[in-house]
Amino acid sequence: MGQHLILYDGVCGLCNRLNRFVLARDPGGRFDFAAQQSEIGHRYLVQSGTDPDALTTLFVIADYRGAMPTLLSRARAVLFVARQLGGIWRLTSLFSILPDGVLDRAYDFVARRRYRWFGQYDACPVPTPETRRRFIDV
Repeated sequence: MGQHLILYDGVCGLCNRLNRFVLARDPGGRFDFAAQQSEIGHRYLVQSGTDPDALTTLFVIADYRGAMPTLLSRARAVLFVARQLGGIWRLTSLFSILPDGVLDRAYDFVARRRYRWFGQYDACPVPTPETRRRFIDV
């Protein structure tokens, strides 16, 4: 079972590509996944005071099984995932010196165009049998 939880838009092509990217680079299983549209995703977002129906950002709940989980969103969530993957992806930590306003403007630029650029599913794609255990909402 993972230590961190990625809450993603289940119908977003970019989000689903991110999930596949993480799964391929996280053989130790540090990350679990839940669609924001799922009951579990909805519950976590409501508990954190976030609108679960907005579907405008990616969230990561760091240490979500621990006593002090931390909700990260937008660019900070993406940078956290990259840093946790290690290897060459740790270089993205260099962007952490930028203010949230700059990072989030870049994030929002992509987020506003994600359906157009990466497509949209009619429903959340079903994970493969090999990765199904990492999706806590399936």
